[in-house]
Amino acid sequence: MSDLDLETNAGLERLFRERGALLEGHFLLSSGLHSPRYLQCARVLMDPPLASALGAALADRLRPLFEGVPAAVVAPALGGVLVAHEVARALGCPGLFTERQDGAMTLRRGFVLAPGEPVVVVEDVITTGGSTREVLEAVRSREALVLAAGTIVDRSGGTVDLGVPHRSLLQLEVPTYPPESCPLCADGSKPEKPGSRASR
Repeated sequence: MSDLDLETNAGLERLFRERGALLEGHFLLSSGLHSPRYLQCARVLMDPPLASALGAALADRLRPLFEGVPAAVVAPALGGVLVAHEVARALGCPGLFTERQDGAMTLRRGFVLAPGEPVVVVEDVITTGGSTREVLEAVRSREALVLAAGTIVDRSGGTVDLGVPHRSLLQLEVPTYPPESCPLCADGSKPEKPGSRASR
């Protein structure tokens, strides 16, 4: 692990390529958009020591955004579960996750947030911010306080606005297209859906 560069965009992008986590082709993203590149974070997070290192690195990026220790780190299932676990390990607090129930993200499995408790929200990959915003809403519905948000990979190149301080490890500017104006579709190819579910 000591020879890994987790501090720079170039080092992280190289890591994702080496682990087969940065794919090239024609993909249907969880946002419904199409893209010629896809980030499959699970290919990196399946390595426990590497997942811990990435979680610690993201926690280091997030710490300057708040004081003390959060009450919890919360992420959306499925992709964010390991991220929440490892960031929470590094920050010294519980790691929770939301699940979709009746079309809405919610805390289940006995997970509880009290009013006013400080929370950090994390995700594996962010493109439009849809999943993260749903988690933010689920946390706020419990009247907990969102301190910051973090992602392993920010596909927006740093342009997405979540309404809270946000940090990421790897920033990529990856083109995305609405299905009706996708040049890849116009060329006759059909998108693959490698993610965990159809819409996120």
